[in-house]
Amino acid sequence: MLRIAVSFIITTIYTNIIFAQFLSVDIALDDRLLRSDEKHELLNLKNDITNFYINTIWDDRYSDLDINLYMQIIFEGVTQKGNETIYNCQALFSNGKDLRYFDKSVQFYYNSGSSLYYDPVLFEPVTGFLAYYAFLILAGEIDTYEFNGGNSSLEIARDIALRGSSSDYKKGWGSRITLVDNLNRNMGLRKARLAWYISLDLFKDGNMDGALEELNIMLDGIEQSFQDVGRDSHTQFFLKIQSEEIARKLKMLGRKRLLEDMKSLDPDRRDLYQKSIDSISE
Repeated sequence: MLRIAVSFIITTIYTNIIFAQFLSVDIALDDRLLRSDEKHELLNLKNDITNFYINTIWDDRYSDLDINLYMQIIFEGVTQKGNETIYNCQALFSNGKDLRYFDKSVQFYYNSGSSLYYDPVLFEPVTGFLAYYAFLILAGEIDTYEFNGGNSSLEIARDIALRGSSSDYKKGWGSRITLVDNLNRNMGLRKARLAWYISLDLFKDGNMDGALEELNIMLDGIEQSFQDVGRDSHTQFFLKIQSEEIARKLKMLGRKRLLEDMKSLDPDRRDLYQKSIDSISE
């Protein structure tokens, strides 16, 4: 029996290591507005959140994503609801690259004596909030491997938001439903991000013709995004993060016309693209 028990534990740990999607979690907590007793209740929160993300199997299809998650929670105060202390916060989630989500209306209770775990049926404010953003980040990462690959993760995030909006802790969940819907319908950005990451892989492999083809698809996707949803903040953030590398790659390929197109699609960084155009002309 002991051998079986040990084997089961090892298998469980090994399975979690193999299938977990989050490699690391970097958490910053700003609790300056809380009283000392309220801060004390949060002593284990960082560890609990880290274990929650790393030990949960979020998607059994993509087992080697190795996502580095960065998050910040800014506590604004607490309210009492019966015997529960409700924390009111703002939060920021990012993959450290071109995915970033800011939430200015977070509300949850937290019991330091109990561990956090994701339940796909039972809604809890803190785990629902954390799982929602896990699936948003996961969807964005999977989208860089296959077109619309993140659909199922977005659907799960939306389901969590719907359950949150009908719970006793509905603050902010209506906006989260809208966020999922906006991400889902920005097909141009999803197309552009996939093409961009494929082009980077092709560059590494020395396949310049293939990389150029994907860069053209990326520009088409950015244009489609503007036509469909206007100057969407998520598309703008993608361009802000990737613009220098986009300009560098197009300069390497000597593609002045595509750099001119980028000046029109990304006017906030016109000077960057013009500099690359000028260097080609010299």
